[in-house]
Amino acid sequence: MDVRARLLSVNVGRPRPNPWKRGIGLTGIDKRPVDGPVAVAAPGPKGTGAVGLAGDRVYDLRNHGGDDQAVYAYAREDLDGWQAELERELADGSFGENLTTIGLDVNGALIGERWRIGPEVVLEVSCARIPCGTFQGWLAREGWIRRFTEAALPGAYLRVVEPGELRAGDAVEVVHRPEHDVTVARSFRAVTTEPGLLPGLLAAQALPEEVKELVRRRIRG
Repeated sequence: MDVRARLLSVNVGRPRPNPWKRGIGLTGIDKRPVDGPVAVAAPGPKGTGAVGLAGDRVYDLRNHGGDDQAVYAYAREDLDGWQAELERELADGSFGENLTTIGLDVNGALIGERWRIGPEVVLEVSCARIPCGTFQGWLAREGWIRRFTEAALPGAYLRVVEPGELRAGDAVEVVHRPEHDVTVARSFRAVTTEPGLLPGLLAAQALPEEVKELVRRRIRG
């Protein structure tokens, strides 16, 4: 782990209209950096709109939120790559991420890997982000879902193991790595473009149960 790994920003969503997804009136994808500490806690089951960061929430209750998607992290290094490709500035939080990191291989993280952030918080990598119509609409980029999927740089959802407070500048330390090879990027490719990788995903016990069931259904054919 790079000893310089840290949070560049902690980002909380501002509700805004969502014209890109039918039946969902609002979206919380408009994440902005906040000053000072932000409380982080396990939000409970999906379906309430609750997420891990105080002051944030989701509005697509079926697909977002809950313990397994409590916090979303994306690496500044990957944002910089997209910034060059898209030829536009991408501020921290532009991809709807709660945590913008630097010095940390977010997509190379193992499912079940644990990060200690600052003196209090421990988060566990649970699954990859799957792009949706809201994400494409937010970036106003035709074909964005396809391009994002091809790149396989999805960023990581995390669950809260130990609650506390986070703030920009906090160090990030990898304190546990499970004994399998299922990374965030590998799990994403398995469920999107490379189904031959699906059987190997079941080695990652920390995958959300709904993802495991999806994998089992697809393997059975």
